[in-house]
Amino acid sequence: MTRNVAGYFLLFFLVVAIFVSGCAFNRTQHRSSSVVEFLYPNTSMREVRPGIPRLQLPLKVGIAFVPGRVQSHRVLTESHKTVLMKQVSERFRRYDFVGSIELIPSAYLRPRGSFANLDQIQRMYDVDVVALLAYDQTQFTDEGLASIAYWTIVGAYVIPGEKNDTHTMIDATVYDIASRKLLFRAPGVHHIDSLATPVNLSEQLRNDSLKGFQKASENLTENLEFELASFRQKVKQAPADYQVVRRSGYAGGATNPYGLLLLAGLGVWLHRSRRSGAGG
Repeated sequence: MTRNVAGYFLLFFLVVAIFVSGCAFNRTQHRSSSVVEFLYPNTSMREVRPGIPRLQLPLKVGIAFVPGRVQSHRVLTESHKTVLMKQVSERFRRYDFVGSIELIPSAYLRPRGSFANLDQIQRMYDVDVVALLAYDQTQFTDEGLASIAYWTIVGAYVIPGEKNDTHTMIDATVYDIASRKLLFRAPGVHHIDSLATPVNLSEQLRNDSLKGFQKASENLTENLEFELASFRQKVKQAPADYQVVRRSGYAGGATNPYGLLLLAGLGVWLHRSRRSGAGG
């Protein structure tokens, strides 16, 4: 009798395991925002003809996240966005051709707001150039037979069940607002592999999501450093493509005008001294 009961229990667990394993599935979560959808909601990029940028040095730069397609995940909160924008702003501050930097709250950017929305931002925050941050994150959860069998027999608290992949990209596109000209862009990417039990799966996915944004942002700032330096050289090498204007009182890496006068006066004095010596 005892053997029969044990056999029934074993058969029951096997049936449950087979049934649950048949319900195993692959789950994907995707969250993203798009600069293209924000700037060109009703037109194509080819229909917007950018002009020649008039860059007034030092630049007044704004940094903002474009609105996301999905707002229900609540992972990338406004406070998290502010931290990431501050990381980006630190790279801009290293260059003398950048003056003020404004961190623009997400509430001031409308979904599909286009360049008309940027014009409003320009007047509101007195910025000339804007760095638009967009993101794309996919989390893939693979729930397989082994994990379900362990969960059924051993218990969910003991054996890791799901394998999670989190792919994250944050892209910074820098535009001159008045001319509609894309000045340069810099991407940041990161990939996370992790394991979680079914009980703490949601918490693990949330932690991986936030970590993915943080690490992708760090990679972005590294690439942004290179792109900023490249952009500075591009402006110097292609003066016909960029009109550079210096604001009043800005030297911007150029030789100090008082230094030029001093050198000129020194040259005149040396020239007269040589003539006097030759005449003597």
